[in-house]
Amino acid sequence: MDPEVRQLRALLAVVEAGTFTGAASLLGVSQASVSRTVVALERALGARVLQRTTRAVALTPVGERVAAHARRVLEEVAAMRRTAGQDRGELRIGFAWAALGRHTVAVQRAWSRARPGTTLVFVQSVTPTAGLAEGLADVSVLRRPVDDRRLRSAVVGEERRYAAVAADDPLARRRSLRLADLHGRTLAVDRLTGSTTDELWGSLPTPPATRSVRGVDEWLTVIAAGQAVGMTAGATAAQHPRPGVVYRPVRDAPPVAVQLTWWADSPPEGLAALRALVTAQYAGERSPSGAMSKGTLG
Repeated sequence: MDPEVRQLRALLAVVEAGTFTGAASLLGVSQASVSRTVVALERALGARVLQRTTRAVALTPVGERVAAHARRVLEEVAAMRRTAGQDRGELRIGFAWAALGRHTVAVQRAWSRARPGTTLVFVQSVTPTAGLAEGLADVSVLRRPVDDRRLRSAVVGEERRYAAVAADDPLARRRSLRLADLHGRTLAVDRLTGSTTDELWGSLPTPPATRSVRGVDEWLTVIAAGQAVGMTAGATAAQHPRPGVVYRPVRDAPPVAVQLTWWADSPPEGLAALRALVTAQYAGERSPSGAMSKGTLG
């Protein structure tokens, strides 16, 4: 039996997340499913690729080599998907937490008016490249740097930072907050795909405790329960209202840079026009005359 693409993807998800639980969150499946899939890969290869203990998961020497091959295979699969997507007249845009916030629908509609034969498709993928490395997207919307020389990025706008607190939290009664107001609180942080890092606090004392979460749904759940507070970009506040959660702007927090990211060696058709359109939306300006005309979208 030959290895399957889903098995290779499961292996790399475990490597990326460091645990089967984290891999399950990345893939949107159960932990048991990830475990079964990796076992099936090992059976197909006739070798163990992961060393499992009660506290950690690590690649075996064979697993190191298999993982390197798996990355190359998935990159080729991603290239095939990009080619097929272009043939279908689609430009797939990946995102991890929120797409373009309040600009999402406006960008889709403007694109459709200017290029009626093509469609912008937004795809959620809770991975560091928001689906780009996995072949799910042609371009990704990212709000944190990605360290990969094979990728290129361009900043298209900025978003204000918001705190997210439980609706019955005293902070919810304020119209806006400062970073110092969150001192002493437990902060829910997604270190894999979130936009909040320790550098945000500058010279201020960082919150004494953090709670690791995976993705926006888990983040919102712990905040609504009053178990933590959160910091996020404006797009999250716009696209993820949740009963029991209140968003408040943080006056002294630096803005979040929003960037589009793509494969350096295969930028998708229409990338320049997409960058111009999204940049204009974030700038609060109408698209420059002709920038989205049909003749300039290729």
